[in-house]
Amino acid sequence: MEQVDPRTRILDAAEELFYGQGVQAVGMDAVRAASGLTMRRVYQQFPSKDELVEAYLLRRDARWRASLAVHVARTGGTPRDQLLSVFDWLGRWFAEPGFRGCAFVNAFGELGAGTPAVAAAARHHKAEFAGYLAGLAEAAGAPPATAAQLALLAEGAITVAAVHGDPSAAADAREAARLLLDAALAGRG
Repeated sequence: MEQVDPRTRILDAAEELFYGQGVQAVGMDAVRAASGLTMRRVYQQFPSKDELVEAYLLRRDARWRASLAVHVARTGGTPRDQLLSVFDWLGRWFAEPGFRGCAFVNAFGELGAGTPAVAAAARHHKAEFAGYLAGLAEAAGAPPATAAQLALLAEGAITVAAVHGDPSAAADAREAARLLLDAALAGRG
């Protein structure tokens, strides 16, 4: 059996609990219990809950964006196809058991600007996602403003899917993105 290092065990437990129940609802003792480690060991790795929350968000950001990028790369096809595949990936994510929307919006909504590290992590995640979409839109030949519009569609779909518990928001956003992208590309022709 492979040993998982304490930091990873703590982050795994924190991610499941924070995403599933909310950051404020989960105390360090719950993270300790879920990780199977002592409280001393938890605090050796993360001296405060704020540091644990920040680490959880930064790791989630990297993993979320990497998963999206792998999906888009495997899609192949034209840059337009790859851009639209972002919405297909969102649809799969929305349909996962336990989907609760965007972890960054959720954490920011709970803690707001009162926790600068959380606010920074949320802003970083949103900026990186928007930048990724901008790169895909540019590769597809769309004007720069199209990327911001596509980001709004994606963010809206995430919120609608979380609030309504309906993964079809991704398909609706994909169709809107297709129309927007086709109009933007036709305007360039």
